[in-house]
Amino acid sequence: MSDSVRLISIAKLEANSVVRVDVDGRPAVAVFRLENDFYVTDDLCTHGNASLSDGEIVDGEVECPFHGGSFDIRTGAACKYPCTSALTVYPAQVEEGWVCAALHHGSRITD
Repeated sequence: MSDSVRLISIAKLEANSVVRVDVDGRPAVAVFRLENDFYVTDDLCTHGNASLSDGEIVDGEVECPFHGGSFDIRTGAACKYPCTSALTVYPAQVEEGWVCAALHHGSRITD
């Protein structure tokens, strides 16, 4: 991806983990590793002012640490109330050992 941004070395992400990454000029993103697949979403919960990188990962979903709602990490879909609006998910790939994402090309599932 020519317009992708290097976010974090894959060596810093254990399987089934999430890390918050601050990017100059934009809100933070959450970088997830599910086994050997990588996903990038907005870090802020769409329901409240919570950092999803502080949440727990269970069965491919991240649980918001404030209210217990959850999102599908792969698609951004809201899965559990009180979360009802999807997260923005960004195209991600590994380049030279780094998770990179096209942060100008995010998509969100509409309800």
